Amino acid sequence: MSEVIDWSTLSEVEKIKYDSNYLRGTLEESLADPVTGAIADDDTQVSKFHGIYQQHDRDQEKERKRQKLEPAFSFLIRVRLPGGVTTGKQWLQMDKLADTHANGTLKLTTRQAFQLHGVIKTKLKATIQGINEGLLDTIAACGDVNRNVMSHANPGESGLHATVYKLADDISAHLTPRTTAYHEIWLDQKKVADSKQEVEPIYGVRYLPRKFKIGVAIPPYNDIDIFSQDLGFIAIEEKGKLVGYNVTAGGGFGSTFGIPEAYPRLADVIGFCTPEQAVDVAEKVVLVQKDNGNRQNRKQARLKYTIDRLGLDWFKAEVNKYLGYELQPAKPFTFTRNGDRYGWKKGTDGKWSLNLFIEGGRVKDTDSLKLKTALREVAEKVEDAQFILTGNQNLVIGNTTEKDKVSRILKKYEVWPVQLSGLRQNTIACVALNTCGLAFAEAERYLPTMVGKIESILEEHDLLKQEIVIRMTGCPNGCGRPYLAEIGFIGKSLGHYNLYLGGNFNGTRLNTLYKETLSEEEILNELRPIIADYAKNRNKGEGFGDFVIRKEYVKETKEGRDFRH
Repeated sequence: MSEVIDWSTLSEVEKIKYDSNYLRGTLEESLADPVTGAIADDDTQVSKFHGIYQQHDRDQEKERKRQKLEPAFSFLIRVRLPGGVTTGKQWLQMDKLADTHANGTLKLTTRQAFQLHGVIKTKLKATIQGINEGLLDTIAACGDVNRNVMSHANPGESGLHATVYKLADDISAHLTPRTTAYHEIWLDQKKVADSKQEVEPIYGVRYLPRKFKIGVAIPPYNDIDIFSQDLGFIAIEEKGKLVGYNVTAGGGFGSTFGIPEAYPRLADVIGFCTPEQAVDVAEKVVLVQKDNGNRQNRKQARLKYTIDRLGLDWFKAEVNKYLGYELQPAKPFTFTRNGDRYGWKKGTDGKWSLNLFIEGGRVKDTDSLKLKTALREVAEKVEDAQFILTGNQNLVIGNTTEKDKVSRILKKYEVWPVQLSGLRQNTIACVALNTCGLAFAEAERYLPTMVGKIESILEEHDLLKQEIVIRMTGCPNGCGRPYLAEIGFIGKSLGHYNLYLGGNFNGTRLNTLYKETLSEEEILNELRPIIADYAKNRNKGEGFGDFVIRKEYVKETKEGRDFRH
């Protein structure tokens, strides 16, 4: 008996997913349409499940309207990369595709994934086929499914890295949609005779109510911002051995100006599981969300709202019921930082890993820095090196025995070593303008300039070496995790930002709105006396975010429902 659904009560996207024939939609027809550089409206939703976002160049918007031309459409392609781990050969393949099919750059994302930007419709299929040739894919990199699973990035920092990465990879594989639509549409594989007979054993025909994000952290490093994830696993090590994972649930940062019921939320620690139980726990938490998440209002559809609506105690009990056993009590852990630690680290296996700073996560060549060329040469000449993307938009050249060769190449191009302020070391910026359709203001293109101006203030007070987490996004959706920053900027309109203060250095506290709709000059005028006060009156070892809370520049935000824009 077929399911009876009252579509009038559900969001429009629910109907699109149901009618998509397991994520096929009319994508093939859209790709074949020569009249427009866009795809059909419904297909823009379906394509997300294939790792694709339709965008247009907003820098050209006014001129193209004047000429009565359609927008300059192009596509973002996001590559699924569990734990951010890739090989030198795969790096070279992505480097080549960026030049031949995209805008010549690679974007390293805050979810440890690659993004290609500026891919036009006629090159979409060839690009995805090229990604597949590198033994990579874009399945479920976006859409209402589990997305790229993050894990601790630097092998040199923990002997548990390989184990934690395997968990991320196993969870990713287990939660990948089973539909063959991706392989049919992009890789020309044979169509299933009756695709309605396909079964999505976890997701069902309508998939999840909203996107779902999972990460695995190794204390004391919170480099994946575990409390921002829908579901997290915190590795617990005792006497050098992994004994299991504390489980966190309910994090998420998407929010909306002017809608107080849409807010960022930090995850709660809900218990402890053994290593053998972790994949099962991931599946059952996803199923609880699939069965109970809000499908009427997409702004209330994330797991964080399910937990706040039904209660944390209810959620824990429901997860235990789905599991058929109870999660154990959580074990003690401590995080000391959520930023990356730069430089060489020697792993317990004797191999070396180098964490490199990549400003804004953008890998490109400029007149002053041949970053893309340098990394290409490392990939070509250092055969044993892994290229591991970090959750802070940086890159680890990892698990190599050829430390000296890597250093020589990077030094030749002046990529490493470099002198960075403590502020610049801890930056994150989303893409924002010119391609993101949601952005109200600049982020990636502007944050380096803003950081330079704040550095001038810090230098006056001998604070250039002081590490401070600073993040900027072009809108409140939270892609750059700005709500955890000690100094956070969220674009309100072109050239104007809301200023948030009071996150902490280890990513365990939301920040708080300080002032709204500030210009650059106003931001600097607000920060100048606070920085001066911090230089003069901070306690020993006190972080900037902790200081502004103690001195009551802002009040501490203790839970998401108290957050305001």
